[in-house]
Amino acid sequence: MSSPIKATCHCSAVELEVTLSDGLNTARRCDCSFCRRRGAVAVSAPLDGIKIIKGENNLTLYTWGTGTAKHYFCKTCGSYTHHQRRSNPNEYGVNMGSLEGVNPAEHEPIAWNDGVNHPSDRKG
Repeated sequence: MSSPIKATCHCSAVELEVTLSDGLNTARRCDCSFCRRRGAVAVSAPLDGIKIIKGENNLTLYTWGTGTAKHYFCKTCGSYTHHQRRSNPNEYGVNMGSLEGVNPAEHEPIAWNDGVNHPSDRKG
């Protein structure tokens, strides 16, 4: 695991301390209906890898479908900060663009996951 890094929403009302599972090596995008619209690159953190430093009451939750994925946004600026993953509910995806000193454009190409054909959506 990497050292903790600061992550903030755009207006800085929400601040997280994030410990990533494998640094920026887990960076990826998803093409599910929600992630396509959100457009953020996510990196992985274990469930105990996120500590909310400030603004917990300023986070709002969005979920749909199975309710497995839990997406958190700042109520003030609307920035996506992190989500509990549908692909692995035992970890978070953290908005790479919210990490202090990190510009996702400097890490291209970034892989895409097939969220359209997610295993949780397949029947029998």
